[in-house]
Amino acid sequence: MTDTTAAAGGDKIRCDACPVMCYIKPGAAGACDRYANHNGELVRVDPHIVLERTVSHGGRLVPFQAGGDWDGKLVHEPSVFVTAIGAGTTYPDYKPAPFIVSSEVDGVDMVTVVTEGIFSYCGVKVKIDTDRYLGPETGTVRAEGEAIGHVTTSEYGSQMLSLGGVHHLTGGSKKEGRVTCDALMDLSNCKAVELTIDGGATVVVQAGRPPVVNGVAEERMRVGCGSATIGMFAKQWHGKVDEVVVVDDHITGVLSEHQAGKLLDIPDTGIKMKGRRSTPGRYFQVADPGTGWGGTNISDPLSVLGPFNAREARPGLTMLMVSTTGEHAAYYELDDALRPVERPMPPDLQFSVERIQENCEPALCTVLFMGGAGGSLRAGVTDNPVRLTRSVKDALTRVTSGGAPVYVWPGGGITFMVDVTQMPAGAFGYVPTPALVAPIEFTLKLSDYAALGGHMDHVRPLASLRENSEFRPMPHMPGRRA
Repeated sequence: MTDTTAAAGGDKIRCDACPVMCYIKPGAAGACDRYANHNGELVRVDPHIVLERTVSHGGRLVPFQAGGDWDGKLVHEPSVFVTAIGAGTTYPDYKPAPFIVSSEVDGVDMVTVVTEGIFSYCGVKVKIDTDRYLGPETGTVRAEGEAIGHVTTSEYGSQMLSLGGVHHLTGGSKKEGRVTCDALMDLSNCKAVELTIDGGATVVVQAGRPPVVNGVAEERMRVGCGSATIGMFAKQWHGKVDEVVVVDDHITGVLSEHQAGKLLDIPDTGIKMKGRRSTPGRYFQVADPGTGWGGTNISDPLSVLGPFNAREARPGLTMLMVSTTGEHAAYYELDDALRPVERPMPPDLQFSVERIQENCEPALCTVLFMGGAGGSLRAGVTDNPVRLTRSVKDALTRVTSGGAPVYVWPGGGITFMVDVTQMPAGAFGYVPTPALVAPIEFTLKLSDYAALGGHMDHVRPLASLRENSEFRPMPHMPGRRA
């Protein structure tokens, strides 16, 4: 792309990094705050991220290799890994990627192609570690009152949200699109976002941090469902208490009826549970979902019990009731009328409650950015985009995002997910179309790159990269004068 003649009476330049095509005055930035007019030249305001340089300047990175012996190096070969953060885009899509860098790794000629993709088709999947009721499945999730996604399935000790997507970004009102874009970018950049769920709770979500539900920070996720908790701790309760009920919104466990209790010869207690009996010692729907005991709406655990059977129960029978996180626990003895009366918790049972708490993992929020690398982005890698898709599926090309490993979905296209906490800070931007800007890198053998029709004329050696200045001119994109 080349400069054109300046329009009379103005020094504005036109940025073509995204479809908005801002006219930018000297010394000002565009609508995305990522590109600026610096002495008549279109530049990136934030620097291009090269991992080893980030470390030398005191930046934080996450090791690529988990487990095993790690020698402290972020990347083994080459010594400098070029990410797409700050690299620039390929808009209007016919241009090669901003950086196509060659290097030698263990004697093999490699190439890394980096670009910042403009993702209208993107969103985040949020995992919130909590048993508390956040809202009904498919319930609308809102930010600043605008619909930005919905509640999906409840997984083991976690609630899942699906946020963003093209319909919220472009299919609703202008405000809905803007708020969705802002929320996605903040979540992807590990910032806190307050969300409200129709018919449910208010929750503050921040990647890598505990969720805050209705103003209360979560501390731990469940050790297991009520049935699993019975199985895990049955031996520790044997001989210390006659009955144990583990209250759970999904599967409430009862020790004396459970197979674990039967194998330990724990006698029947005459207990009567509300809810729907599944297999022995396992009950569904003992209460409605909520923020109380075990993710139910109850504050009094005795409300899930019916009257004890006089043929099997006896005065003085002891019972522990506990939640799946150990957050709630109470100890009872049956009186002469076979009614549970709360008593002080014996020390050995208090120890078992603390053991449940100890075995609960810390409650965290997990944010996975999910996007589809469309044909235009792939065209920045090769003049025959489908070959890149095939190369990724054949494991000839490794995909990363800001240097972090990604999961590429099976099936057509390059749809990937990445844990945002594994990426350098500030990896995500936006353009006010609205859409998110996210880094993506493709690394493969130089010979394979040539075979898939790569832009070989634009390959540059790693040694050609120089230290970034405060403002970096965009490669292939000097800007067009207004």
